[in-house]
Amino acid sequence: MRDQRPGRVVLAVPAHRSRLVAKAAASGADAVFMDLEDAVPLAEKDAALDEAVHALSSLDWGEKRVAVRLNAADSPFIAREIRALAGCSRLDSVIVPKAERPGDICAIADQLHAATPGRSSPVALELLIETALGLVNVEALAAAHANVAALHLGVGDFAASIGARSAEIGASPDGYRHVGSAQSGYASAPLDLFAYPMMRLLVAARAFGLRAIDGPCGAFRDATLTASSAQKAASMGFDGKQIIHPDQIEPTLRAFIPSADELAQARRVIEAMDNAEALGQGAVTLDGRMIDHANVRMARRIIALAS
Repeated sequence: MRDQRPGRVVLAVPAHRSRLVAKAAASGADAVFMDLEDAVPLAEKDAALDEAVHALSSLDWGEKRVAVRLNAADSPFIAREIRALAGCSRLDSVIVPKAERPGDICAIADQLHAATPGRSSPVALELLIETALGLVNVEALAAAHANVAALHLGVGDFAASIGARSAEIGASPDGYRHVGSAQSGYASAPLDLFAYPMMRLLVAARAFGLRAIDGPCGAFRDATLTASSAQKAASMGFDGKQIIHPDQIEPTLRAFIPSADELAQARRVIEAMDNAEALGQGAVTLDGRMIDHANVRMARRIIALAS
């Protein structure tokens, strides 16, 4: 059975910064992942792993999902990380960075299982899609192993992978815009660099019953950008979003919780269809618009998100 706990706000924290890890455990985030990879200097890799293992056994994580981001599948650190983490009962999942090849995912799952043959529930795998090859293979990665539970989009590394000239993590380059002709007065419209990778990852996640988590907004001190980035992901249908600072918790969480108006409208749609079905009708007009069972399914998701 899939883990039904919410994962709307996923706070990343460097594993070797014990004070920050403790603050993350006590925060209002739905989930936390301790990072052993990019946020940890090479000289601190061993200490970071030791701190992560200690934090898993000593801190009160409440009902949070707790994950650890491993180093890459081809790194010299991952074997020790798997051995040290597999036996931590409070560990819900590991995040596999730069996921590109299904064979690597299966190998990591097998190593986790071999390290803890008696564990009652397996450590889940969450795959970080952050390269061109990873996105090309995203469907195969999603189906690679039964223990895969989520797909994350790594917005910074993905932009670098495709050569985008981005200045801000999670934001489109300023020059990425459509400029009209002279007849239109050269009016321009900004374009979204992440629209395609977000949609492709989301479709793959939905096709295989996985959670879809968007990458972070790098401008963590900008409440407007943080909120708008989260609203985009929530509106598309993502289950959650990574954040890199506690100040981003509230605006991100707010984006993933339906408003009172959305809830009221969802209930009206369901009521209208219930009344239509009682009259033997498969569709009905509400507020001048035709609604049918597809609208009901969307309305029920909104209600489920609120609960």
